[in-house]
Amino acid sequence: MASKRWLIVVSHGPAENPLIAFPHTHRHLSLGSIFSSKLNPTPPPAIVANVSRLEADADGNPADLSKQIALFQALVDSQIKAGYDIVIRRWERMCEFNPSSPLLHSDPAFQLYLTSLVKSGLDSSVNSAVRRRESLLSASAGAPPLKSTEPSPTTPQDTVDTISPAQAPAAPSAASPVASSNSQQIADAVLSGQTKDTLSSAGAAAQSSDMAKFASALSSGSGVSGNPIHVTISELGLVLLSVLLENSGLLKAPSRKTQFEPLQQKTVRFSDVHGVDEVKEELRDVVEFLKDPTIFASLGGKLPKGILLTGPPGTGKTMLARAIAGEAGVPFFFASGSEFEEMFVGVGAKRVRELFANARKKQPAIIFIDELDAVGGKRSNRDQHYMKQTLNQLLVEMDGFLQSEGIIVVAATNFPESLDHALTRPGRFDRIIAVPLPDVRGRIQLLRHFMTSVVTSPVVDPMLLARGTPGFSGAELQNMVNLAAIQASKEGFGEVTLKHFEWAKDRIILGAERKSAYIDEKNKLMTAYHEGGHALAALYTVGAMPLHKVTCVPRGHALGVTSQLPENDRVSVSQKEYLATIDVCMGGRVAEEIVYGTDGVTSGASSDLQHATRTASAMVKKWGFSDKIGPVYYSDQDEAISPATREKIDSEVTKLLQAGEARVMKLLHEKEEELHRLAHALVEHETLDADEVRKVIKGEPIRTVEQKIVEEKDRPEKAENLPVIS
Repeated sequence: MASKRWLIVVSHGPAENPLIAFPHTHRHLSLGSIFSSKLNPTPPPAIVANVSRLEADADGNPADLSKQIALFQALVDSQIKAGYDIVIRRWERMCEFNPSSPLLHSDPAFQLYLTSLVKSGLDSSVNSAVRRRESLLSASAGAPPLKSTEPSPTTPQDTVDTISPAQAPAAPSAASPVASSNSQQIADAVLSGQTKDTLSSAGAAAQSSDMAKFASALSSGSGVSGNPIHVTISELGLVLLSVLLENSGLLKAPSRKTQFEPLQQKTVRFSDVHGVDEVKEELRDVVEFLKDPTIFASLGGKLPKGILLTGPPGTGKTMLARAIAGEAGVPFFFASGSEFEEMFVGVGAKRVRELFANARKKQPAIIFIDELDAVGGKRSNRDQHYMKQTLNQLLVEMDGFLQSEGIIVVAATNFPESLDHALTRPGRFDRIIAVPLPDVRGRIQLLRHFMTSVVTSPVVDPMLLARGTPGFSGAELQNMVNLAAIQASKEGFGEVTLKHFEWAKDRIILGAERKSAYIDEKNKLMTAYHEGGHALAALYTVGAMPLHKVTCVPRGHALGVTSQLPENDRVSVSQKEYLATIDVCMGGRVAEEIVYGTDGVTSGASSDLQHATRTASAMVKKWGFSDKIGPVYYSDQDEAISPATREKIDSEVTKLLQAGEARVMKLLHEKEEELHRLAHALVEHETLDADEVRKVIKGEPIRTVEQKIVEEKDRPEKAENLPVIS
């Protein structure tokens, strides 16, 4: 007997006992045998569906002989090795685990089993099969009666290829008829190529019975929404159906011919890009090269193949790449770094080849790869080989055996330090261009450009807005103009005024106002004192950034906000300015301690302490602003710092923070009367700008709440045709 191993079979039928373990002989169903060239073509879907249905019936009625024979006949008629293997496995498992089954006494079933052996090339096993059947028949006390084609009254078991001994038919009585045993004659007939016609009647009867049931279900109203006809798909049916679909090509991925095609978008010119004049000048060489590649070859020079644009998000790197293509009039191929990465090995490298192959067909052309760090990160020995394939293919395409004379590769990244050095060496991305945040002149250009798309009041000065938006990127400025236009439409104005631009700027810097949030008077006054301490520290501390606005209205995630804006762009920051930053951060906590005592200090200063601690730590570790540590740079990830040095660093950081707290404590004790005035004014007016703060602390009057309400009433009514955004 063949060696055995245990196999777990999961049934796809009714889930009553889904997992059954049983010994399994070494005769397997393999895809290699299914796809063998010796087999006939895959059967049509109708045959596959019929076999699946018959197998479900046979599994659901293991004691019904006619259903077992019908399944055997359909499997043999399929003329594929998978069908023969299933017949052989079902017969042999029956002989080993359920020899009292009526299937053993059926001559038609035995003939189909022998036919499967011969069709599978196992002619030498026929004689042993005859001896085994005769032995089992003689060992049984008697043959069980043949069962009719009516459904079995017993509960079907949830197995695929066998039934348990507990559900095997009972041994027949002596008076029961016994099926004739002509094992050797059947074997001789099969080996000689003769066929028997006694098998078709059983299968036809089973099929006609099932079709009658199907027709009855349809006539009773089944098969419609809410009353479906349940169909059980068996294991063999799934195998045959998957083979059919794979051979037919229905499951194959569609052609991706149009993934990397030139973008058909609005043409962008250098005149549409603002705030980066120096970058545009550097890129004009690329435009001239694409227009006439021989212009730089007269003296033997070659233009760089790759241009890497680096800078913060929203500075216009993608717009610059599109402007190059627009000025030169060449196709523009766009790809994101994440498009090359897939869960399948080799897909990323294939897509890189496709991208460059399509670009070569259209050369001269521009390939733009956004977020290059997603595919071009630094390699290490710990990386798996497949993780390097995409990057390696990109390196080969840019330089190596495949030279691309008419293709310029432009890439953009926010993290140039994370790129692999093989990408940034000369010969690949050998021209690295920084695209910084716009300065005040660049912001003026950008604002003028964006304001042409909205109806703006003539009195709005872009220079005033540009001076009040240091650190804004081009995308943030565009967002500010858009928010201002939306707010003006909501309020019913016919044009966007300076007040709306200021509202949009505060919305971006401070966050959205949460006026509906309920805060009792006690907590509101405490927040006012906290923000008042920040504001006074910003006003009276030398080196602090000018105060812009202070509010005790919750904005974003904060209960109150004190905003500071520099007068000009901050290129470098001095030690005095960093110390002033620490002092302003400590102002809120110190004000709470002065008014409410040490026990009354709240946890609202957590973000202030975090900012102050980071500033002090950077002053000590990175900028050399500590006499005790000296002009030394220590990285945050540096593990070589000794414990003694770490202790010194912590001591110096604490010293800076405590010194700032002491300076602010002294300042606010001297300005305590002004602190009380400012806090109560904040409770009344909620938001004060820098000029109003200066008037309040001097005791000068400002607009009352009643005057503000009158101004609100005097606003123009909302135009009927203007959209109202709630």
